[in-house]
Amino acid sequence: MSIEINKEAIEIPKGTAEQSIVFESGNEMAAYAAHQINYHVMGYYPISPSTEVAQFLDGMKAKGKHDIVLIPADGEHGSAGICYGASTGGGRVFNATSANGFLYMLEQLPVQSGTRFPMVLNLVNRSVSGPLNIHGDHSDLYFALNTGWPILMARDPQMVYDMNIIAIKLAEDPDVRLPVIVSFDGYFTSHQKRRVQVIKNNQDVQDYIGKPPTHFPHALDRENPVTIGPYMNEPDYINNCYQQSEAMYNAETVFERLSAEYTALTGREYPVVDLYRMEDAEICVFMLNSAAEVCKDVADKLRQKGIKAGVISPNMIRPFPQKQIVKALENVKAITVGDRGDSYGAHGGNMALEIRAALQTAGNSTTKVINRIYGLGGKDFFADDAEHFFQLALDAVKQDQVDKPFDYFGHSPGKPEHAPQRVLQPMKKEDLKSGLINVTKDEATGELKVKIPPLRNLTKKPKRIASGHGACPGCGIFSGLELFFKGIEGDIVALFHTGCAMVVTTGYPYSAHKATYIHNLFQNGSATLSGLVEMFHERKRRGEFVELGLSDDFTFVMVTGDGGMDIGMGPAIGTALRNHKMIILEYDNEGYMNTGSQLSYSTPMGHMTSTSSVGNFQQGKPFHHKDTAQIMAATHIPYVFTGTEAFDRDLLKKAAKAQWYAQNEGLVYGKILITCPLNWKSKDELGQTIVEAAVNTCFFPLYEVEHGITTITYDPEAKKKRVDMKEWLRLMGKTKHMLTEENEELLEVFNKEVDRRWNMLKAKHESPYL
Repeated sequence: MSIEINKEAIEIPKGTAEQSIVFESGNEMAAYAAHQINYHVMGYYPISPSTEVAQFLDGMKAKGKHDIVLIPADGEHGSAGICYGASTGGGRVFNATSANGFLYMLEQLPVQSGTRFPMVLNLVNRSVSGPLNIHGDHSDLYFALNTGWPILMARDPQMVYDMNIIAIKLAEDPDVRLPVIVSFDGYFTSHQKRRVQVIKNNQDVQDYIGKPPTHFPHALDRENPVTIGPYMNEPDYINNCYQQSEAMYNAETVFERLSAEYTALTGREYPVVDLYRMEDAEICVFMLNSAAEVCKDVADKLRQKGIKAGVISPNMIRPFPQKQIVKALENVKAITVGDRGDSYGAHGGNMALEIRAALQTAGNSTTKVINRIYGLGGKDFFADDAEHFFQLALDAVKQDQVDKPFDYFGHSPGKPEHAPQRVLQPMKKEDLKSGLINVTKDEATGELKVKIPPLRNLTKKPKRIASGHGACPGCGIFSGLELFFKGIEGDIVALFHTGCAMVVTTGYPYSAHKATYIHNLFQNGSATLSGLVEMFHERKRRGEFVELGLSDDFTFVMVTGDGGMDIGMGPAIGTALRNHKMIILEYDNEGYMNTGSQLSYSTPMGHMTSTSSVGNFQQGKPFHHKDTAQIMAATHIPYVFTGTEAFDRDLLKKAAKAQWYAQNEGLVYGKILITCPLNWKSKDELGQTIVEAAVNTCFFPLYEVEHGITTITYDPEAKKKRVDMKEWLRLMGKTKHMLTEENEELLEVFNKEVDRRWNMLKAKHESPYL
């Protein structure tokens, strides 16, 4: 992240604070403001497009530029809990999220506002959707409207910076004392680089916001113990809500005062509502955030034609600036309201409904309101589109009526002839059952006897995933998955967690999956597939498959990775305890690679990711990796295993066992180590070499746990193939810093933990009771 650009020729608004110019994106400016504020704590979880905020802060932390404690959570629900808990301690708290992640933390937000603990959350707007879409619209923002958090809007990176500084002061004002959201458009404002004026000296920012309030109740004052979040009955609860409502409305007045103070500091002015050429406007467009800037350019062109056009764009939508908007519309004949998200079934988007309510409240029955849903899923909004919105208002004035008060804009009506056509026919059952893999149970000992052929004999089995997926060169996911699937006989139904494997194999209207495939949210795949498994068995029990002539022989496999066993661990454990007949297969690439290589709990200690940077004040991930296989073994499911493609027969044998257990006894959990050359910073062709080295260092041991009995299936020590940890680490750019002289202690700590876990595993191998 660059800090300053010397542009003396650029005029900087006059204020009391010295300013400089940077050229940065919205995400960078959110992080820049946060580091100047120097929050106490940030709980976070990676989700596009907000992920970069934590990345930039981590990079600055590695260089010693701030003191914020950055806490990587296990999911957005956890990050919201971290932030709430931290805020009860009386310090300053920060977070950033988007879309489905925001919804995952949603139940926490009213708790925080209802108990009146300030913080700042950057909501980088992204579609909340099924099917999955990761691009920008306001569907997540509209879920925020009823959380009790004041919401500030930022149309460009400059406003992201400024609103973040104002937001913490607003949150901590005694007349407000509420957590505050700063909202800006994902992949538009978040990633667009613009010239931004920043306060040059951090101390000037500190002086503006002041010290954290000391007169609010908090959990760390032993002289004044408090009960936070008590159970509350009526009439106390309605009284509490009333006080919260009053604080919300106070936020508008306080924002106006703080904005005036900020204008004096920087020369930049932010009224509650941004009114552009509205003094004498007869038609106008209402837009939130970045699209408003497009509309302003079009309004200028219309003015040149003699059309009195204007643009309304609020800088705050909670509380909704009703009086300002009503006043601005006093002489407006027609307004087109753009909503970048639908309020399904409400005959209008959220902003249009609120504007209509405001006009009704003020007794304005003359201004005509047209509403269009636009720009969903990141669909671009161009000047031609803005012209159409203005034309809708002009038509309403000319006809003295609104032909269609509510509609979508920019969509294409479906046509039956354009329906996706099947390209590949279903795989033949006889091709999927090679007959070369045989698993039998020894009734006397209970031991499974597995017969597998050489791998070359299974090459005729069709691939479950077609060629043409979009994975990076050298990606280990699909070689690992296909090897595992070679050991599965017959039909499968596969559910993929969100992650690289999901994203690169499905891009509507195409799919690389030749068998039935399902996707659900990042955290909830195992619960989803368990529901399907039970539906299958119940329909089979009722004889419905026979009646309908359908197959009643499936193996159910959930594929997870990219940190999915952080956010998804709770549902996975629940699935394990219920012991559904299915397989959970984790591909471990040691990070959240699908969102840009952030650390996950499976990232080993010391390894570099985009949120475990390397610098003078930080040397990679500061804590040890999570052993998901051992965690799942502790749930006492029938079968747990580890594997890699470097030991192909070992993995094939375990796949065959996994299918037997999943069809006959219950849940199976498998973990395969796969490479990610892009984010491991390794050569594409070294994938198998790297995972083999990980096994031979004993970092990733190969073993299985059957009914609680651990068996090491490959012992590098016994085979005299164990290698020094350095042999593995030097193969990857993300770990080369661990081999330097100054990191000898870090390497020693890492080595000792690997040895400790390996020796524990050997002890379990030697004793059936461990």
